[in-house]
Amino acid sequence: MFAGRLLTRLWQALEEDGGPRMAKQLASDMKKRFALRVVRRLAKAYPDAWCTLDYSTPLELLIATILAAQCTDERVNQVTKSLFARYRTAADYVAAPLEELKRYIQSTGFYNSKAKSIKACCQALVERHGGEVPRQLELLTQLPGVGRKTANVVLGTAYGIPSGIVVDTHVTRLSQRLGLTAQKQPEKIESDLMAAVPRNQWIALGHRMIAHGRRCCTARNPKCDECPLADICPRIGVQKRL
Repeated sequence: MFAGRLLTRLWQALEEDGGPRMAKQLASDMKKRFALRVVRRLAKAYPDAWCTLDYSTPLELLIATILAAQCTDERVNQVTKSLFARYRTAADYVAAPLEELKRYIQSTGFYNSKAKSIKACCQALVERHGGEVPRQLELLTQLPGVGRKTANVVLGTAYGIPSGIVVDTHVTRLSQRLGLTAQKQPEKIESDLMAAVPRNQWIALGHRMIAHGRRCCTARNPKCDECPLADICPRIGVQKRL
């Protein structure tokens, strides 16, 4: 109902002097209201959604997130059981022989580059931050092997700091299908989501969109008939089943 009223106002604005600016504001309002409906429905459907990587410290989450690139969380959790028992501090990773570290993480894929990134990242933690994982986005993204997505995971999940919204393949797919963004680059998608969603929902929304993408809104054959967003989702880019 509210969308219909806003659309009427949007067309009226386009016909008035200064219409484009007003129309842009109305379009923004519509997106925010729609995004809030999405937030509320996902909160009801996935009230306990949280990070599926196992960790007990911010450092462990940082390492696990680096390992999770191009790898399932389940596989990472299998690997980190022994990895975290062997290496407990950033200094431990720095002191570890590279080949030994590679053997521990080999099954996560791309282990050569991941091992180098972990050692370089921990070296920077020791040299710049006394071995502790910083709580600032700009400091985290300055670490080798740490991009904005990894930093958002650590800050949001380990520290409860809403630095942004984690944008992985699931969040990308859902936000495009829902019409919350038309962008393809992760940082631009994140910017659109941050503009539409209240800051206090950023952390939870990321976890819930990932859960929804895994369980329902899959890349192939999404379960639209079972989706809690079915009646409001425009299903952009979703092929209709015959």
